[in-house]
Amino acid sequence: MNDFIEPLGMTILIRKDEGRQMTKGGIVLPDQAEIPTITGRIVEVSAQIERDEDFPVRKYDKVLFNPRNAIPVDLESDNVLFVVPIEDVVAVFRRAPDTSRSAHSSDDDVSDRLDSDD
Repeated sequence: MNDFIEPLGMTILIRKDEGRQMTKGGIVLPDQAEIPTITGRIVEVSAQIERDEDFPVRKYDKVLFNPRNAIPVDLESDNVLFVVPIEDVVAVFRRAPDTSRSAHSSDDDVSDRLDSDD
């Protein structure tokens, strides 16, 4: 039997990113000094949030969230899952569009149109 979780209301299910065990400078930290991580990937989105255009989050988005109101879910032993109210999601990580390629192609389009007017 495969169990799954479907978030209800204004909540989403997030798989928390693993905590760092080493600082950026290369210092290895003991387990009790783990730096808290509050980023994760959205695993499931409630139907209510999916329909609401005010919340631009989708499944698999990487998000920054406040874990204060997060409810831990012990469904998978190797994953840390949390049911998080959408109000506690404070940011969504997005990739910037590749503007160098689109700017180049639009320049070519303009020059093609200018050449055809002659």
